[in-house]
Amino acid sequence: MPRITCGFIGLGLIGGSIARALKKNIPDIKIIAYDTSGEALALAKNAQIADVTAKAIDHSFSDCDYIFLCAPVQRNDGNLTAVGRVMKPECLLTDVGSVKAGIHEAVQAANLEERFIGGHPMAGSERIGFANSKASLLENAYYILTPTPHVPAQKVEDCRQLVAKTGAIPLILDYRRHDYVTGAISHLPHVIAAALVNLIQGHDSEDGIMKMVAAGGFKDITRIASSSALMWQQICLSNTANISALLSDYIEALKTFQRQLDAKEGPALYNQFEKARLYRDSFIGASSGPIKRSHSISVDIDDKSGALARIAALLAEHGLSIKNIGITHNRESDDGVLKVEFYDEASMQKARDILAQSGYHADIRI
Repeated sequence: MPRITCGFIGLGLIGGSIARALKKNIPDIKIIAYDTSGEALALAKNAQIADVTAKAIDHSFSDCDYIFLCAPVQRNDGNLTAVGRVMKPECLLTDVGSVKAGIHEAVQAANLEERFIGGHPMAGSERIGFANSKASLLENAYYILTPTPHVPAQKVEDCRQLVAKTGAIPLILDYRRHDYVTGAISHLPHVIAAALVNLIQGHDSEDGIMKMVAAGGFKDITRIASSSALMWQQICLSNTANISALLSDYIEALKTFQRQLDAKEGPALYNQFEKARLYRDSFIGASSGPIKRSHSISVDIDDKSGALARIAALLAEHGLSIKNIGITHNRESDDGVLKVEFYDEASMQKARDILAQSGYHADIRI
């Protein structure tokens, strides 16, 4: 198999993580990188991720089999023009943006449709930059590919196989469907989270009692509100029609809840919550995909020195391997203060029985 050469225009968190994953899983791959940050390029070179670093989008990229556009979306037009001048005819161009309509339109305008497959790795972190990139970031995450109709089927399959080498799960969609789907399961939730946080801030008292006691449920549903305001402003401006249409449907769903609440329609309210519970639980029960069931238990323990160590030792005596262990001080949603996670369901069940026989109260958590 001939050696693959991949070029990266932009080497931040996502570009860096893709490059690291490819380097890890395809040892003889050649990686050429350009970034406006000299520090990022130096780090990539020192880490032996980038074999060649370029000071511009120039003929350093002429031998690339794939070029990943990983710079901020607003630079795509200029980068597309520069790449179009130097890429060889058989080179495949892709990107990593979370909205696909804009890049597909730009590719069409640049007459590069026969050489473009849009990409969206559905992974990320609150941290940014190459320094925070890691090869494992994409593992078991969906990586959506949106090829144009003009890309040969074999090229699409080759790209799919390359993406699979990162540890991600490739999924091929039409770019319009991609924008609608991500509008629903990614973009709309960010809008909702931001609006809910702003609502609580507006209704909080001067002494900040709501902020002080906000716990499990509120923190879980609003965690994503801590994301970059600039990034989400740009996403909203790029996927406006889909987000707005879905937001209208969500507002109608809230109004239905409100009508049932005001009328104290107990059965209707129960059905709303039960329907949501069953559908949400089916995410965890799926045989594939990044959302997996967590094999964990919550345990009531005394707030005394050595309490955690005693439980860890008890489980170790019975040959049980612990995947993760930690203390939570929130009792709003957990009965216990110690959460212990295992690698499989059998170990979880055995641990619960052992702890129960030793006088501990342990509950299984999904």
